[in-house]
Amino acid sequence: MNPTVLRIALAVTTALLLSSVHSEEVGSVNTNFRITGSDRVVVEAYDDPLVQGVTCYVSRARTGGVKGTLGIAEDPTEASIACRQVGAIHFTGPVKQQSDVFSVSMSLIFKSLHVVRVVDAKRNTLVYMTYSDRIVSGSAKNSVSAVPMPAGTTIPVK
Repeated sequence: MNPTVLRIALAVTTALLLSSVHSEEVGSVNTNFRITGSDRVVVEAYDDPLVQGVTCYVSRARTGGVKGTLGIAEDPTEASIACRQVGAIHFTGPVKQQSDVFSVSMSLIFKSLHVVRVVDAKRNTLVYMTYSDRIVSGSAKNSVSAVPMPAGTTIPVK
């Protein structure tokens, strides 16, 4: 199969899967007024699906205007993350040493924001990193946050 066709098919599949990601917008601020809809910075909360009691808050730019309203604008790659223990920590099963936890589309099909969970077993800590990628190239812009486990809680690694 042609590599370009394969990349496009992968992007479409990823976009369809991304629609199942559940986030909750907890706030936003307008950054650039437009009559057809302002650009904004939003803060979204994502609960880790394998680690109950951990929520990641991601702030990112959202493009407004006609393209933003229609969902065809490409959002900037800048994002920041802060993950916190928000309740009693409970693992629904073993977690991989490193895995994608969340992905969110930042353009119609070509750009995504990822949150990756990494287990720091030596320090008994979950490290969350956010970055963006495209079909052709990604961005080195990233942000990291860490959630140490409470005393007596050990991370079950696969």
